[in-house]
Formats: sequence, structure tokens, C-alpha cells
Amino acid sequence: MNLSVGIVGLPNVGKSTLFNALLKKQQALAANYPFATIEPNVGIVAVPDDRLNKLAQITKAEEGMGNIPPIKPATVEFVDIAGLVKGASEGEGLGNKFLSHIREVKIAAHVVRAFEDANVIKEGAVDPKNDYITIRTELALADLQTLENSKDKTNKDLIGRLIKILNDGGSISSLSFSREEAEFVKQLSLLSTKPEIIVLNVAENDYSNDKIEEVIKKYAVELDLPHEKMVVICAKIESELASLSEEDQGEYLADLGLEKSGLERLIQKAYEQLGLISFLTTGEKETRAWTIKKRSNAVEAAGEIHTDFMKKFIKAEVVSFDDFVEVGGPASPDEQASRGGWKRARDIGKMRLEGRDYIVQDGDVVEFKIGA
Repeated sequence: MNLSVGIVGLPNVGKSTLFNALLKKQQALAANYPFATIEPNVGIVAVPDDRLNKLAQITKAEEGMGNIPPIKPATVEFVDIAGLVKGASEGEGLGNKFLSHIREVKIAAHVVRAFEDANVIKEGAVDPKNDYITIRTELALADLQTLENSKDKTNKDLIGRLIKILNDGGSISSLSFSREEAEFVKQLSLLSTKPEIIVLNVAENDYSNDKIEEVIKKYAVELDLPHEKMVVICAKIESELASLSEEDQGEYLADLGLEKSGLERLIQKAYEQLGLISFLTTGEKETRAWTIKKRSNAVEAAGEIHTDFMKKFIKAEVVSFDDFVEVGGPASPDEQASRGGWKRARDIGKMRLEGRDYIVQDGDVVEFKIGA
């Protein structure tokens, strides 16, 4: 599944600094993973997943391999959506390009500047609340144009309801729809209904574990949004982190009292807001994470690997990640690896045979049995 995150925001809120940090992270990983910049404003980075290395080590031991199999994490495409200024919905700046790009991504990450810096001019930016309102207003105005230009006569009354809620400053997401209406609204690809994350770009001295929750609570009230939609980053520190080795990154984050970088938390937040999980596969060929929607069944998960698997699906062998790596008792890493794996899971009854309707869980290690 392609996960694309559009980074949007007004000038000088830290959007470009954040995106450049993502590109640095991409380049740092390029030696191990097949990532590439598709366009100057698009970058692809790995979804952090510590489970993959453990699976690869176990597979190496189980299969008697000289090296661990290639590790292929799930990936996220980040799009630096430039050109938003007041009046974008009317074509100001790069308005039309901005609107077309945001329409294509799965989720929008609104970067707002939650710090003061006399050396950075707030060109176009005022404060987090007004910056966010400006972005939302432009999306709503663009949707009004889409609705007013619609020639669909069957859903004329529904279109009227949508226009009214937007004119009244409300949210289309607050309305209730029948199944048919919901399908029609989905087909309109309205920008104001796009899933979103609010990225609060803070100063360096506010980027610590004990201050992050305070920042989220403050702006959840100020923006009148649930705190689940918010993630705090310091774009400047993220840029520095992306240039460090994995070990040095860990030390830097530990000094800040943080377990994960802002980029990792941003990716995690995107997964949460879109209702995504990962299932895992491992063997001599590769160890890999696959992204699917929550409550996907085994056939749908198989189709993520190859569409032919859906038609030829027979069954799935499933082991939870914890059961797959469970070894019991103290042991060295090599000893632990030799005690895990498919054979051991089968021997101790941890492997389950599941049919097409099985709902795949996050972290399931799966091997699909496919017919000829």
C-alpha cells in the first residue's frame, strides 16, 4: 500500500527544513535500501520497525545462512507541497499546483510554527491558530468551487448541504451520510475532508519529553482539535539528527529524554490516523514489512504481496511476532536466534492455520499458501 504524506504550511514555518531532514534520512539509508527521490519535492523513507532485524537474525540462524536476508521495511512517500499563500484557491502563488498535489496524497501534515525567532521573518505566517485557519480556509474555498461547478443532478440536495456547511464555516466531516451519499462524497475528493496531522514545529529548548505533552495540550485547546492529531517536532534538531549515525542519534535523543525522533513519531501518527498496520514476512529471499488497513482479512493481505495471490489463496500460516521470537530464559543473541523461527513455532504449537476471513493483526508473521 502506498502511504503518501503531504507536508503543507505557510512560508517560514519550518516546512522545508523538515523536508530536507527527511531527504537526509533517505540518503543515509540509501546504502541499504532502494530509496530514491522521485522528484525534487518528493522523498521516500523507511518506516522504522525494530522487529525486522530480529526476524532477519532468526531466519539467518534457522536457514543456516552466512548473512541475514535483505531487510525491506515499509516506506512512506513525503511530498513537499509548496506554494500555499492566502488566495491559493483562486490561483494565487502556486495555488493550483498546491491544490492538485494535496488532492493526491493520503494525509496532509500541516506544519505550523510554534516558536519565535527574530532571525526568521514570519512572511505570511502569524501564529499557529491563524496559520492553520488560513490553510483550512483555502481548502474549504477550493471545495466550494468543486461543489458549485458540479453538474451532478442526482445529488443536487446533498451538494446543497455540503455548500451550506462550508459557507457556515463548518466541517463536512461532521455531517452524517447514507452509504450512497458517503460514496458520492468520497468520489468528489474534497480537500477539506482529507485526513490530517498537525505538526507543531517548536524551538530547541521546548523539544524534550517533559515539554512535548505541554505543547500538545496547549495547542489542542487553541486549535480546538483532538490531541491525537498532533505531533511535536523541532525541524532544526531533526535536520541534525538525520546526519548522525544510528548510535549517535540514540544518544542525542536520550539526552532530550526522547525514545523516538520526531520523524518516527510523524510516521507513526500517519499510520494511526489512517488506520494502518504492518504484517511481516521472512525467509531466505527477504524479511519484509507490508502495510495494510486495519481489519484487512488474509486474502486482502495476500493481495498486497501480489494480486494473483488473492485468486489462488489456500490458507495462511500465522505466528504473532512475540511468539515467533519468544525464546524463554537468558541467552546470547545467537542462541536466541537459533531458538526462534517457523520450525520452533510449529513444534510448540504457536503457528496457526488461518482461512481467507482471518483478520490480520499488526506484527503477524505470515506465510501464504498459494495454489497453482
